[in-house]
Order: sequence, then structure tokens, then C-alpha cells
Amino acid sequence: MIPRIKVLSIAAAAVLAATSAIAIAQEQDGKANQFLPIAGEPEAKLYVDQPLAEPLASRGTAIIPYRTENFRILPIFGAAANDVSPRVGHLHVTVDDLPWHWADASDVGSIVVAGLSAGEHKVLIEIATPDHKVISGKAVSFTVPAVSRAHH
Repeated sequence: MIPRIKVLSIAAAAVLAATSAIAIAQEQDGKANQFLPIAGEPEAKLYVDQPLAEPLASRGTAIIPYRTENFRILPIFGAAANDVSPRVGHLHVTVDDLPWHWADASDVGSIVVAGLSAGEHKVLIEIATPDHKVISGKAVSFTVPAVSRAHH
């Protein structure tokens, strides 16, 4: 009987060899694959909607839906991740043109901003590379109504 470790080593080597052969074949054919960077990858796009009406009106909380195309939001940072394909990165979120922002790498499909005062506000959402270079961004402006504190 062949020891298990030897069987596992042989199986792992076979999978690695097969994967490499497929990646090389796909590269030679000019087809995209998930193992190699893609030259000419489509432009990353960001779509941002207005905040959901009900939470804004009832709680003064801005829940802002977003989605991306040709861009995956992942908690990966640093210049080495710039060659990952499809393109990866995170969001930068700025509220009311303040001089600071936060990075969001959660990819939950919405940004939530609570505790805003009643009145006009603007939230800028940007997609950024793993080393924080902004690719594009969209801003939404909205009004937070005066909310009764009795509901909180």
C-alpha cells in the first residue's frame, strides 16, 4: 500500500501540472483566464443609486446602493495586487467634501452613513486600486429630513 502522503503529493503535482498546461494553452490561444493578467481588460465601472427613501425619512440613515462592473471589491491592498485579474480593489467613501475618507472592502452592495444632521449632504463613492489609486467615482446628493428622536 502506498502511503497517503505520497498519494496526496502525486495528486497535488498532477493538479498543478494540469492547471499550468491549461493556463499556458489559454494564453497561447489569446483567451482570458483567471490565472494570468488580461491585457485590454474592460474598463471598471461604478453605479451608485440615491439613498433608500424609507431609512432616510424614518431614521435619518443614508443607505446608498452601489454595484460595479469589471471590478471586484476585496480586502486586498498593496501594489502587488494591481496585476490581479479580473481587476480588484476597494471603495473610498467621502462625506460632505470632508478632508478625510474611509476605505470599504466589504462588497455588501450598499454604503451606510448614520448620524447625519438634518439638511443637505453629499456622499462621494470611488473605486480604487489596491494601492489606493482612484479609478472613478460617483457622488450622490440628498436631504436628510428632521427625524423625531422619539423613534430611537
